[in-house]
Formats: sequence, structure tokens, C-alpha cells
Amino acid sequence: VMLIEKATHSDLEACHLITICCANEMIKNGIFQWNEMYPSKEILSKDIELQQLWKLAENNTIIGIIVLTKIEDVEYKSVKWLTENRDNLYVHRLAVHPTCQGKGYAQKLMSFGENYAVNNNYNSIRLDTFSKNIRNQKFYKKRGYVKLESIFFPNQSKHPFYCYEKVLNV
Repeated sequence: VMLIEKATHSDLEACHLITICCANEMIKNGIFQWNEMYPSKEILSKDIELQQLWKLAENNTIIGIIVLTKIEDVEYKSVKWLTENRDNLYVHRLAVHPTCQGKGYAQKLMSFGENYAVNNNYNSIRLDTFSKNIRNQKFYKKRGYVKLESIFFPNQSKHPFYCYEKVLNV
């Protein structure tokens, strides 16, 4: 049985473990997008407090996460988005445990996020992905996201992150 629901504080360790495993897997593949600083347990704990962290569980085992938030990161302020800055949903920290990757779970999480956005009358979905993560860029392009400008997260990398937006209810 597969279920996507809001994560609770009792899920924190399992959710954090997924991000650690994903970070290690990316680093092993030369993609320095996540590290021991990000996403931290503190960040995930705040996501849970704000009720914006969703977990994908199969047979009661958490195998993936996604953050859906209406909070715009300060790094996004300068970006020229496709839609006005109102009623936008931001996606962060999409992660599927490496042993479960390539099986469509990230697609399920993104479809969930997109349906959530449509059902809650958001105008668009916005996100960023690492410039060195070609797989993610193809993933979002295939889903109809439009690549916009670059932003930087100096704590994570000297390389840029590309912003993407998908227009929904306009």
C-alpha cells in the first residue's frame, strides 16, 4: 500500500536518513548538491512544524519526501518568474531513497504536488535544481517546467541552481 501524507515529528529520523542517503549517492556520482549541512535535521524539523513536509510510504516504510510551501526563499526574490508573485507553490527537498530510485516514485511525489497545487488554486509551481544535476533537469523539463534564470546557494556549491516554473491556474 502506497500513501502520501504529512510527515510528523516521529518521522523525522526516517526522513533525514533519506536525505543523507541521497546526498551520499549524489556525491558518489559527482553531484555536490546536498551535503552534511543541507538538508539538515533542523531544516526538516521546521518543515514538519510548518506542516509542509510530505512523506511517501510504501507498506509503512518511508521511501520519499517532498516539501510543498507557499513561503518564498529570499534567494528567489530577484528571479523574473512567469507569473505574478501571489499564490505560488514552492517545491523543495524532493528525495527518494537511492534503493527505490528509478521506479517512478519521484514522479508520484511531483504529481501529488501538482495536484495539490491545482486543488488549492495556486497559479504556479516554482522550484530550483542544481546546474550539475542533469537528471533532475530532464525530469522537470519532461513534466512541463520552464527553465528560468540561475540563483546561488554559496553554502551548498559555487555552481548555480536553475529556477523552474510550471504555470497552472492562470
